[in-house]
Amino acid sequence: MNPKLSLIIGILCISFAPIFVRFAVAPPITAAFYRMLIAWVCLAPYCLVKGNLKIDRKTFWITIAGGILFGADIAVWNISLTKTSATISSLIANITPVWVGLLSFAVLKVRSGKLFWIGTCMAILGIVILAGYKNVLSINTNLGIWLALLSSLLYAIYILLTKSIIDEVKTLTLVFYNLVGATVFLLLICLFLPGSLLTFSGNTWLCFVGLGLICQLAGWLTITHALRFLPSTRVSLALLARAVIAGVWAFLLLHERLGLSEIIGSVIVLAGIAITFLKPNQTKKIVN
Repeated sequence: MNPKLSLIIGILCISFAPIFVRFAVAPPITAAFYRMLIAWVCLAPYCLVKGNLKIDRKTFWITIAGGILFGADIAVWNISLTKTSATISSLIANITPVWVGLLSFAVLKVRSGKLFWIGTCMAILGIVILAGYKNVLSINTNLGIWLALLSSLLYAIYILLTKSIIDEVKTLTLVFYNLVGATVFLLLICLFLPGSLLTFSGNTWLCFVGLGLICQLAGWLTITHALRFLPSTRVSLALLARAVIAGVWAFLLLHERLGLSEIIGSVIVLAGIAITFLKPNQTKKIVN
């Protein structure tokens, strides 16, 4: 599949996650656990039959670590939602592209280029407009802010870690072991939380299945495939589009109203993402 098309499909799939979490009557971390578990259970038989599980020891531990980072990202962000407003938490968590750009330069000595930083600034401006500038200006430093910031950093490290080994392992194998690490990590967290892991309504179980099959299995298989061919900075920035698309799903499925600021912010986010996919010679032609 064309990597850009694969990335678009992946973003569309993961954009359903807030909808499923909203409909599921379950703690967010429990929903995250079943998202990983169901995806792994469905992927495991295919990988076992095809024999896609052979990797060296070093790559194995890196993939497991990547899964733990991904699970920790979800857990930390969900906890931040209980400590600060969802708007502010989402805004802070969306600075992942900045971390990816800075870490790529500091650790990998890779320069992201002017187009990336121009697009990043535009996209973050769009996110601020989506969140509402009054909400942004009223930010108070508390534990929720720091947890959301940690979540964005964990997600950035996960993307770079995955990118570092993606040429050495097949996509299915990488996702398989990522899911193992994330599932075990989230299960350990759930065991320390109050409440049952089994007593849920039929509708909630359907939401878990949707999270596992659509958001995690289909979404992250296609995104990981795109990451194999596209720069990690572009992928991290493109993932900001999920917030925009999630807003569209909320409008269509939950009948949430989209105001003028949401529409303007969404357009700016998408424009910022589009700029990063332009080639330098294309920008020269536009300027001329």
